[in-house]
Amino acid sequence: MRRSRSPIAILLFATVAAAVTLVVAAGVAAAQLPAAEFAARRAALLEAAEDGVILVPGSGEPVPDFLPFAQARHFLYLTGFLEPDAALVMVKRGGERTALLFVREKDPAQEVWTGARLGVAAVRDRYGIEGRDAETLDAVLDSLLRLAPVLQVAGRTGTSLPDLSRDDQIVAAIMGRHPSLTVKDVGPVVGRLRGRKSPAELERLRIAAEISAQGHLAVMRAVQPGMAEFELQALAEYTWRREGGDGPAYASIVGSGPNATTLHYNRNDRVAQDGEVIVMDMASFFDGYAADITRTVPVNGRFSAPQRAIYEIVLAAQKAAERQVKVDAPWRALSDAASTVLADGLASLGLTEGAGATYDCGTAERARQCSQLSLYYMHGLGHGIGLDVHDPDQYATTGRIGVGSAFTLEPGLYVRANLLEIIPDTPRNRRLKARIAAAVATYANIGVRIEDDFLVTDAGVVRASAGVPRELDEVERELAMPRPPRDASVVERYLRYKTGR
Repeated sequence: MRRSRSPIAILLFATVAAAVTLVVAAGVAAAQLPAAEFAARRAALLEAAEDGVILVPGSGEPVPDFLPFAQARHFLYLTGFLEPDAALVMVKRGGERTALLFVREKDPAQEVWTGARLGVAAVRDRYGIEGRDAETLDAVLDSLLRLAPVLQVAGRTGTSLPDLSRDDQIVAAIMGRHPSLTVKDVGPVVGRLRGRKSPAELERLRIAAEISAQGHLAVMRAVQPGMAEFELQALAEYTWRREGGDGPAYASIVGSGPNATTLHYNRNDRVAQDGEVIVMDMASFFDGYAADITRTVPVNGRFSAPQRAIYEIVLAAQKAAERQVKVDAPWRALSDAASTVLADGLASLGLTEGAGATYDCGTAERARQCSQLSLYYMHGLGHGIGLDVHDPDQYATTGRIGVGSAFTLEPGLYVRANLLEIIPDTPRNRRLKARIAAAVATYANIGVRIEDDFLVTDAGVVRASAGVPRELDEVERELAMPRPPRDASVVERYLRYKTGR
């Protein structure tokens, strides 16, 4: 039975039949997930939020018209709508749950430049939610906030002046019109919801990893001394698009030689040399969901003894963490398992003074000790994946893995050639540097990271990126395959014009 209408509903839009379920119509959202899934997400947010008005802004049209459009992730998660300048408004008041999706009206003249728009009239059939003209957003919010003066925002806020984000500017304008308004951040609630992936989301992440694996395989079968990093990047990204991927999920990292020891290197403009390793951290989106895969390979096809030693430690660390992956397992157990293997391995190579050894890492004014492991392993074990390559996962709030978790395991070791210069100069550190100097010289410029994607389903744990070899002999076997012909003049031209060589 339909509920009688409250003043808010009379002013604005129809109420919903059930207290925790938003209107769902037949049809499929732009991201091809069922409209019912987006409706369930909105219902879950309303259930968790306080009474009041909820505003979830979408991304604006890029100011320079040559920049690509990327939808705001919280908004995308709750609606699936992929056009700019949209907003979701929901109201929770007692037992009432209501929602509106504000979109740009159709404009054939403007669509010549930016493409077809869905338009207000088609919103309900396509998305199962009441549509309104984006031009009326301010007026509707003003009406709502006069009746319920609490605004909960899920957006990109908190940017310092003078560079306020678009979402900050929207909120500031609303507060200017409603000085007594209470504004709260409901973004963390959406983040917690995003941390548990649905079966449909896990399937998209599986496909994203499968497509990304094809790009890695293509690169493994092409890499050789004298190739530029950008050639390998281009080959992977071409392969993803050919396989139906959306494109890079993040800036591709293809780092050879010394660049293999820089975590977020992405200039990708060096020429790989014989005897080096190359770290390739690169993956594709699929239907809006991001994979994240890293492999490390020898440029000439065979790991040297020092490269092999570092690689074996990193792979053993990843496997140690992987053995801990199960429903309700504490994330800390995974991290501790990997760190123990890395610390023991570094000590065995003479790169540290012992598995638990420390060094002076503070200042003269504030002395403190840091693990010697952190000289070579300075990042976390992994992170959630989803709509963002670094996406919320439930272990971030509960501390434990659960069904619906989707995350990476990516231990690494990086021996920078200038490591001894990085260590602060103290009497104790001088002794440390003297002890490890020879080992650092042996392993200098070797960086190894191995990263895989793990999905926790009702049926068990899936290593979705298993299509890319990670065992030493498997990697070398791929690299032993005949190399396809390549145009060496590309690198020659690059070196001549970009470096003067």
